[in-house]
Amino acid sequence: MNLKGRNKVDPSFNMSSMTDIVFLLLIFFMLTSTLVTVSAIDVLLPKAGGKTENNTAVAVTITKNSSFYIDKTKVSNVNLENTILAKVGVDKKKTVVIRGDQNVPYKNVMKVIDIANRNKLKMILAVKGK
Repeated sequence: MNLKGRNKVDPSFNMSSMTDIVFLLLIFFMLTSTLVTVSAIDVLLPKAGGKTENNTAVAVTITKNSSFYIDKTKVSNVNLENTILAKVGVDKKKTVVIRGDQNVPYKNVMKVIDIANRNKLKMILAVKGK
């Protein structure tokens, strides 16, 4: 009795289509990452390891002379909370990005963090990559 199988499976695997897909994804991510720009006041951010980016965000910038800016608009300390809440909206789906200069007093950064905590807003502390 001859019990050999009739269908022989070729053990080699062709990787050409897989590499095409990988290169297309690489090109896509390289192009889309160069299109992302942050429209904010120029400050020196402290350095850290992680990086996040969110398009549905409200940027709160604190300069080295303790001036508050919300999306390039200067805001006084008194109107800071009301302006943040107006920019975020009632649905509170936007994230507050805190961009504090590396030489800014810690109490100014904590003021924005306290506002976000009181109003149950999501927040991100922006830093410069290493």
